[in-house]
Amino acid sequence: MPFHSIEPRRLYRQIADQIRLLIKSGEFSAGARLPPERDLAKQLGVSRPSVREALIALEVEGLVEVRIGSGIYVRPVGDDKTVAAPHEAEAGPFELLRARYIIESECAALAAKSAKKAQLDAIAEALDEMQHELQESERQPLNGDRLFHLRIAEATGNGALVAVVKMLWDERTGPLYKQLEDHYDSPALWESAIAEHRTVFLAIAARDPKAARTAMQRHLNQAYKRFSTGWDTLQ
Repeated sequence: MPFHSIEPRRLYRQIADQIRLLIKSGEFSAGARLPPERDLAKQLGVSRPSVREALIALEVEGLVEVRIGSGIYVRPVGDDKTVAAPHEAEAGPFELLRARYIIESECAALAAKSAKKAQLDAIAEALDEMQHELQESERQPLNGDRLFHLRIAEATGNGALVAVVKMLWDERTGPLYKQLEDHYDSPALWESAIAEHRTVFLAIAARDPKAARTAMQRHLNQAYKRFSTGWDTLQ
């Protein structure tokens, strides 16, 4: 019998597997409300962000529905929204934010040291595109957002960092992160995010590596906090 490779399971996938099994075994029937996140986290002995990543994965599959201000409910069997599970290797949204905190904060600091005028102009143009996208559609200005962070990476002069940031943003625009973000999307959220981006840019333009690093860390911490807000408290 040939051996098969053994791959480590991401924690959120393990949690999702347990909840999926309970749904399919009838423990939670169609239309039933799942226990609150805090209760699931306590029962499973894991963090609430890990539970949230698992629930988002199940929502992408179409097994559950998140109703803002109410809770998480099991979808009917055979619901036409059911799709394939996210790829096993896909990082959870909070994993991505932690990785971006480490890597992009240093990119901002390096950019403050080495950015050329043309690169500063390119970062400013990406910021302007974010604002324009928001004014035009009042929705997620993802093109400008992605471009802003890539332009900062390019301003470091390090091709490896550019490749890593591109990879993180490929995951950032994947189904798990997008599904989570959609629950919080609003013009007010993006106005705050754009203001955070502007603070990052001003620190880079001022050639202040410490301030640039701190501004990027604050921005990504705010994103983490926004996505950690309980669904039952949102309207």
